[in-house]
Amino acid sequence: MSATATSASPSAGGAPGLRLGGPAPDFTLRDQFGQDVTLSSYRGTKAVAILFYPFAFSGVCTGEMAGVRDRLAEFMTFDSEVLAISCDPTYALRAFADADGLNFPLLSDFWPHGEVTKAYDVFDERKGCPRRSSYVVDKEGLVRWAVHNANPEGRDLDEHVRQLQALA
Repeated sequence: MSATATSASPSAGGAPGLRLGGPAPDFTLRDQFGQDVTLSSYRGTKAVAILFYPFAFSGVCTGEMAGVRDRLAEFMTFDSEVLAISCDPTYALRAFADADGLNFPLLSDFWPHGEVTKAYDVFDERKGCPRRSSYVVDKEGLVRWAVHNANPEGRDLDEHVRQLQALA
C-alpha cells in the first residue's frame, strides 16, 4: 500500500496545519476494496467530507461510522462524497465495513504510516493514529470547514451535513 500526500499551507487561525480557504492536501489512498481513491479526482464535481477517525472497531468510531452510514443519503444529497480515513490496514477496514454495513469509502493511511494524516496535522504520535477530525473540501479543492473533536461521544453529524449543504 502506498499513500501520497502534498503539504498544506501553514495555519492562519483555522484548523491546525491548514488554512481555511486554502488548498486541501491532495492524496491517494486505498479503500477497503483495495481501490485507489484520489482526493483531487473530485475537483470540479463534488465537495468532499473527510472524516479522520482513530481505529476501526473501537466504540466511538463504530458508532460514528454507523451514523454516517445511516445518514449517507443526507451527506450525498449535495453533490458530495464522504471519505473516512484511519491508519488501519485495508484488510481491517474491509472487515469493519462488512461487519457494520459501511457503504462509503474507508481509506487506509497505513503505509507510509499516517502520511496523509500528518499532512492534515491530525496525527497523534503517541497513539499512532489520527485524532478525531473532520474537513469539508469544496469542489475547487479548498478547505471550507474543519473541526477537531475531542468529544468522547463523537462528532456532530448534523453540523457536517449543514456544512456540506452550505456549499450546494
